[in-house]
Amino acid sequence: MVSLDGGMINVVIPSFPLPAGFTLGASDLLLRLSAGYPDVPPDMWWFEPAVRRVDGQTIAATESQEAHLGRTWQRWSRHLQPGQWRSGIDSIESYLALVRKELDAAAMARAA
Repeated sequence: MVSLDGGMINVVIPSFPLPAGFTLGASDLLLRLSAGYPDVPPDMWWFEPAVRRVDGQTIAATESQEAHLGRTWQRWSRHLQPGQWRSGIDSIESYLALVRKELDAAAMARAA
């Protein structure tokens, strides 16, 4: 589902598959793209229902909840490093690869 809201392009990917290690097998994923996309990279992503580890350990930078599209989403606060987004080369597909990488890392993280 794609929609416009507050100048942002919202892309909802229903039932985005999650790796082992979470309490759910899938969750809806929200990407919010600025009007400058694809020259401006996406920033952060959101899940609904919230993604939680099976061991109950908190996932870093996921504690905030935000309302978008009439739903309450768990925000994954992740930011690209300067130069990490290659305008004209990167796309939603490459951003989803980052989402998957971060999910894998969160599923395997050890308690501090």
